[in-house]
Amino acid sequence: MAEDGTHRHRFLLFLLSLLAFSTSSAVARHLPPRSTRSTTTATLDVSATLALALRALSFDPVSSHHPLSHNISSSAISLPLHSRDFLPSSDGHRHPDYKALTLARLRRDAARVRSIAARAALAVGGVAASDLKPIAEEKALPIAAADSIEGPVVSGTSLGSGEYFSRVGVGSPAKPLYMVLDTGSDVSWIQCAPCADCYQQTDPVFDPSASSSYVPLSCDSSQCRSLDISACRNSSSSIAAAATTSGRGGSEGNCLYQVSYGDGSYTVGDFATETVTLGGSDPVSGVAIGCGHDNEGLFVGAAGLLALGGGPLSFPSQISARSFSYCLVDRDSPASSTLDFSAASAASHSVAAPAVTAPLLRNRRLETFYYVGVTGISVGGEMLSIPPSAFAVDESGAGGVIVDSGTAVTRLQEGAYSALRDAFRAGTASLPSASGVSLFDTCYDLSSRTSVEVPTVGFHFPGGRELRLPAKNYLIPVDGAGTYCLAFAPTSAPLSIIGNVQQQGTRVSFDLENASVAFTPNKC
Repeated sequence: MAEDGTHRHRFLLFLLSLLAFSTSSAVARHLPPRSTRSTTTATLDVSATLALALRALSFDPVSSHHPLSHNISSSAISLPLHSRDFLPSSDGHRHPDYKALTLARLRRDAARVRSIAARAALAVGGVAASDLKPIAEEKALPIAAADSIEGPVVSGTSLGSGEYFSRVGVGSPAKPLYMVLDTGSDVSWIQCAPCADCYQQTDPVFDPSASSSYVPLSCDSSQCRSLDISACRNSSSSIAAAATTSGRGGSEGNCLYQVSYGDGSYTVGDFATETVTLGGSDPVSGVAIGCGHDNEGLFVGAAGLLALGGGPLSFPSQISARSFSYCLVDRDSPASSTLDFSAASAASHSVAAPAVTAPLLRNRRLETFYYVGVTGISVGGEMLSIPPSAFAVDESGAGGVIVDSGTAVTRLQEGAYSALRDAFRAGTASLPSASGVSLFDTCYDLSSRTSVEVPTVGFHFPGGRELRLPAKNYLIPVDGAGTYCLAFAPTSAPLSIIGNVQQQGTRVSFDLENASVAFTPNKC
């Protein structure tokens, strides 16, 4: 009897162990390990991103208005940034569908990347812009310190641009104008009356004769000498003559400027100083700015360009900003974020959210661009096999990686791109594939999905730091039917570019004093 009891006891223990095993297995099947998933996969909300894209098409640009003033703190110059999709338009132009909008964006993006690559190649080869094309012949036609300046950033896509814009006041009294924000340019400019040839813009064309603070720059001024392409002429146009006779211009002749963008776009006109007002901050006087009377190209909608590059004529350099930052809203969102300038270094500001920092590098041959020290790229938590030379600037000044607000899609050297694409494809083998679209060769049909899990993608910087991108920043809709593509592209040029699609929703802070770049997710 004792033996039978022992057998029954063992049998009951066996049954209990089976029950415990089956229960734990069921729990494991329904609750996958969170730590593994969070480091190797990211969730793309297909329904939300597609709905946002479709809403961008139904936005009425005619009735929209963005005021000039903006509440700011006393410690920064700040202005709102917006997507160009949500700028008011005089003609109410719209794309027929989201794919047409995507293709228009990519055409502009390709033109910009060609322009950047050409500028880099010429600089490395020691060829000056003035050696290539002389300025057009004559046509009938004190800086305040950045005690801190701020204002809103809007995405600029419904008119075919992947750029971001802000409302800027120019002149005295200040005339509010929509201006492109561009970290890849050093010369700020606006279209000016009288127009020999001006493209269509949302705001009335700026009339310098109506501004009491407009002062033409003389040919021997330091600002004129800092231009890549300039010329000198005696005052002959009514505007220049009026400025000169009233004591606002130099008797030795006025400075002419020309800026070409490599895609056929250009601006030519008078180089002058003006008062610029950003957001609700105090006006900044004596800012060197181009007053373009002959302007052509892909600028439709904007009145001009606010240059944020690293050269001596850029806006941050002119106001002696020690740091500036921006956060780019989703290109399909009507929301806005801000562009901020400060006289203090970014390191002196308290940061509530964790930031990923990287070294800010400068190329002696290209002062304009902001280079960042990249050590690698990971997909699904695994570092890709990419040689360090793919991200480095060589002795001639070629190569490297820049952060650019005007380029939409990140470009990588062909070998680096192939490694990223192949790893991403391997991690998405279960997703239905779709045909490529324009420069995108890795696309998926997600029309039947509300959300999907995809491999994480991260940029890596010195010190083991990683900027892990949200899934919506690298798998994006390209039409209204649910086709999504990997938003990276190869380039045959040595220079790689981190574009604004990958920067969306992240505050990018340039600490010019301490030579660092900080990426702070979800800080718009």
